[in-house]
Amino acid sequence: MSRGDWHKLDESDVRVRPGKGTRPRSKRRPEHADAVPAMVVGVDRGRWTCALDDDPKRLVTAMRARELGRTPVVVGDRVGLVGDASGQPDTLARIVKVADRASVLRRTADDTDPFERVVVANAEQLVIVTALADPLPRTGFIDRCLVASYAGGLTPVLCLTKADLASPDELLAAYAELDLVVVVTRSDEDPKALRERLATKVSALIGHSGVGKSTLINQLVPGANRAVGVVSGVGKGRHTSTQTVALPLPEGGWAVDTPGIRSFGLAHITPDDIVAAFPDMREMAEECPSGCGHLGAPEDPDCMLDELVTTGAATAGRLDSLRRLLSSRAGLEEHPD
Repeated sequence: MSRGDWHKLDESDVRVRPGKGTRPRSKRRPEHADAVPAMVVGVDRGRWTCALDDDPKRLVTAMRARELGRTPVVVGDRVGLVGDASGQPDTLARIVKVADRASVLRRTADDTDPFERVVVANAEQLVIVTALADPLPRTGFIDRCLVASYAGGLTPVLCLTKADLASPDELLAAYAELDLVVVVTRSDEDPKALRERLATKVSALIGHSGVGKSTLINQLVPGANRAVGVVSGVGKGRHTSTQTVALPLPEGGWAVDTPGIRSFGLAHITPDDIVAAFPDMREMAEECPSGCGHLGAPEDPDCMLDELVTTGAATAGRLDSLRRLLSSRAGLEEHPD
């Protein structure tokens, strides 16, 4: 075209080459239909160790796919893997899917901390390990673990260790009204009852340092070699488990060992979350005034749960047990953590 013909052009004759920033981005993600199902059994510095569903003994190291963004992935999560899932040294797969969680054990640093920490996902049971002596049992910690268990959808199991040093009767009486599964172990015996309770299930074990949790893990999982600490002269143990890890049980299932902790914050849990775990009281609680904490007088004088005792639908002991858990969640009782 000669220069003299330029005046014949209009905007329809202009061809614009799209730049890099003008290309529309698709929000569609790959379906990854070929993703291999697995369970996360360990997390360490941006790498996830996963056990394959069809070969749990094969452990695969994986990274989180970029398309997942900052999606949290914790021990117990059900995931889908693509890439090299051989489990060979120096290989790396990618986590491209994280399934919805059936249960979640959460905690906060304290009751004012708004940041929730997911301890473990998809556990069926929470085993609250408590020593009967050396160190002495801390009912406040037990109550808080029970609250977190009920709110997170886990079945609580109270495991009382060191029964060769003290009787469990007093502690058993304190929790008799909660229909709580209790397993009692001795330092000089194999934990057969606990072994049977954990078989084929995913169970998280939690407890203060020094209560014998690592000793139990070593008895339940041959070759686990979890570090075992001693209790100091002031009745406190040092932290021997520093990371959450799922260990395969010989009978099937997984024992999830969690780090020893000294506090269990419940800032993320509401009173209704706790009452929901009590089917015999849940319906009546819906008749309470808005904002009722279900603690009874003087905090909640119009709480309808008292009617259950009046009519004989619940025992006073069971209501007292529920309210003890609610008080622990609200920080109203001075139970040592």
